[in-house]
Amino acid sequence: MRPRRLPHVLLAVLLTAVAVAATACGTGSTTDASGSGGSFPRTIKHAMGTTEIPTRPKRVVVLDTGELDDVTLLGIKPVGAVSPHMKTHGGFPDYLTSMTKHTKDVGPMAEPNLDLIASLAPDLILSSKIRHEKIYDKLSEIAPTVFTENTGVTWKDNLKVHARALGLEDRAAAAMKKYERRAARLGRAIDKANGGTMPSVSVVRFLAGPTRLYQKASFSGVILSDVGVKRPESQDVDGFALEVGPEEIDKADADIVFVTVADDPDKTQKKDAQDNPLWKEMRAVKRHKVFDVSDEIWMSGIGVQAANLVLDDLAERTGVR
Repeated sequence: MRPRRLPHVLLAVLLTAVAVAATACGTGSTTDASGSGGSFPRTIKHAMGTTEIPTRPKRVVVLDTGELDDVTLLGIKPVGAVSPHMKTHGGFPDYLTSMTKHTKDVGPMAEPNLDLIASLAPDLILSSKIRHEKIYDKLSEIAPTVFTENTGVTWKDNLKVHARALGLEDRAAAAMKKYERRAARLGRAIDKANGGTMPSVSVVRFLAGPTRLYQKASFSGVILSDVGVKRPESQDVDGFALEVGPEEIDKADADIVFVTVADDPDKTQKKDAQDNPLWKEMRAVKRHKVFDVSDEIWMSGIGVQAANLVLDDLAERTGVR
């Protein structure tokens, strides 16, 4: 008795199912080049080219503070990291303590310890071209390595790259959306509290060498733009920072001034600047609207978690918490 032929439609369905199953189980698994579907293996395009990540990373090493903020935001406790290069008392950022208790310090940002990194058996290394372009090839020999182009002003785009490498795009997008909505709400509240006139906000960083007044193309600058506050003339430009000496410190004046110190205060011009009559005549000084804030949050954080803490400071100091 000859076997009955399957109907053409049913046969086509079965053949398609077999083909899909073979592709999924075989060595030629489909790779999501954009990393948008959460599947692995995947190929990630980044600042240094492309990198194949065979499985979802679990042992991650990060070589800058923005990367540290990003991976911990996404629920990853890194096996290795560098501490902020301007953190005076050493260690990882205080605001990330709960996520870095078992993280190994892999050396200074300028010269990470490659042997120590290798000993941690990472399955992903994250950094940026501007920080570690010269050692990219050596890092890639240790584990799949993904670099962003820059740091600071690009922090939102950087999170997208890190999330694709980790297969956690949805989580990253949700966190960013929540932050941006909060920033917009805070801006509306500040505007309302000031009778419809946004106050101007200045950001001053004292560090060894010239003092920096941070402009719009910076981590803090992006946050302040998201909130919608005004910036003083010296900072209302699409630059990174204006460097000034004590004799120009009045360029920092605004309705509200936030101050960070990156180094040992004695190594900076903070005392000279704040003893200067120009400082004492600033309206923010006279109105007691100068506030010291954390450098590791406002300057080194470079991620959503730090950005939310900046919003906390803004809310508290504008009285709309």
